[in-house]
Amino acid sequence: MEKPIYTRTSIPLLLIHHAVIVAISSFFSILIGVSAGIFVMRPAGHDFLPIIRTLCAIGQTFPPIAVLGIVVLMIGYGSLPILIALSIYGLLPIMENTLAGLAAVPASVKDAGKAMGYSSLGRLIYIELPIASPVILAGIRVSIIINIGTATIGSMVGAQTLGAPIIEGLAASNTAYIIQGAVVVGLFAISVDMALGKIVHYLPRI
Repeated sequence: MEKPIYTRTSIPLLLIHHAVIVAISSFFSILIGVSAGIFVMRPAGHDFLPIIRTLCAIGQTFPPIAVLGIVVLMIGYGSLPILIALSIYGLLPIMENTLAGLAAVPASVKDAGKAMGYSSLGRLIYIELPIASPVILAGIRVSIIINIGTATIGSMVGAQTLGAPIIEGLAASNTAYIIQGAVVVGLFAISVDMALGKIVHYLPRI
């Protein structure tokens, strides 16, 4: 008979691995999503907006388990496949909110920055991004919370995540394991969401 408490791997250790996977994948999602959003909002990149938006939408709508399966076939098992899948899956909300935030910056504010002698890059760094930051961070917040939940499937391909007790519980019909994994994932997501919410709350509004 299976024990009611999951002991195959330490839950705190799984939480740490889970957090690292989410942090790394979110870093790449933020880097690519914000950069792409900025690029297509500049005159030089505006023509690429439909293409980049379509690619990000495909990455979001394509089931992460399918992306994971394709990546596993290409590079094998471990943590890398779920890192790649999550990085792709988290792009859309970040890029869309970057577009929305930058688009909402008043033209009069941009003109004022230009009149003060700021270059295009200077206006972006010191005026546009600070004003757009609450909207951008809201997209980052959504992306990270999605990835915290989605990262659980990484245990199916050999990554150490909080999905391990859930998947083992499903395989062994052990409800206790499933509940333990789900509760820890839920508490982790709620804690991160609350922390990011505090940050968004204290940022300046448009």
